[in-house]
Amino acid sequence: MSTKEKYEEDVLLLEAEDLENQIVLYNDDVNTFDHVITTLIYACEHTSEQAEQCAILVHYKGKCTVKSGSYDDLEPRCSKLLEAGLSAEII
Repeated sequence: MSTKEKYEEDVLLLEAEDLENQIVLYNDDVNTFDHVITTLIYACEHTSEQAEQCAILVHYKGKCTVKSGSYDDLEPRCSKLLEAGLSAEII
């Protein structure tokens, strides 16, 4: 295998790993829509429309994937959600 082929294989592997991690936000009976929306904008860099759509999905479906990416990117974002009193985890 050439160096170029090895590099391309490594890049594809890293891209696949980035897509494997997701922050899932869960519904609760404590937080308001406004708080969830504001927190998603802050922690996940959502637009107000994205954050509102996620809040609605969480409310009606019980959970929603709010961000995908590498674990290193998601971990501090998930921590911000948890610190704000939301229920979330990285899967």
